[in-house]
Amino acid sequence: MDASTRVPPLGEITARVRAFAPAHHPDNAEFSQQWVEGARRSAVLVPLVPGDGGPSLILTKRAGHLRNHGGEISFPGGRVEEGESVPEAALREAEEEIALPNGSVDLIGGLDPLTTFVSNSLIVPVVGVVGGFDPRRLRADPGEVEEVLIVRLEELLRADTYHNEWWPTPRGDINIHFFHLDSETIWGATARILRQFIEVCLGPRTS
Repeated sequence: MDASTRVPPLGEITARVRAFAPAHHPDNAEFSQQWVEGARRSAVLVPLVPGDGGPSLILTKRAGHLRNHGGEISFPGGRVEEGESVPEAALREAEEEIALPNGSVDLIGGLDPLTTFVSNSLIVPVVGVVGGFDPRRLRADPGEVEEVLIVRLEELLRADTYHNEWWPTPRGDINIHFFHLDSETIWGATARILRQFIEVCLGPRTS
């Protein structure tokens, strides 16, 4: 990502997400850890919003009193309940957390699952395009969300927004991604999802 990176039109992004095939059973060291077998399955919605200034994403700042990841920036989401599919859970959680009507979201695909050791979760991201709904009508549930953020993809692609670091852990070195916005920093699982989403959106580089 650099200053010359172009934000694709929404139609191009949608086509690339639809064409992407998530790795439902990743063959890597992260998913070979024993604790993953008992991890709680969660779903997050990656909501894409069209706009005159280019596409944006809806993110949330989690309420500070939450036990896991309090105060962090995340996508709307939560636990998949019994008898519920991942897309159903992602849409339900978005409606509960930020009053995003599930009927306004056109699901277009998904991204690779990932794990979070701290909250013992296996997270499955679902991507959707929001249509026929004004994002200014979104309302945060104070029990879970402190603030709703609308972040333009153009901002996430700025040369000074992203960096990564390799952190040593008892489970080996892990690549930590960061997106520095004007007032917040996105990191952890959300930054990993963002990084892959951007890679999918940009498609193969032609130069």
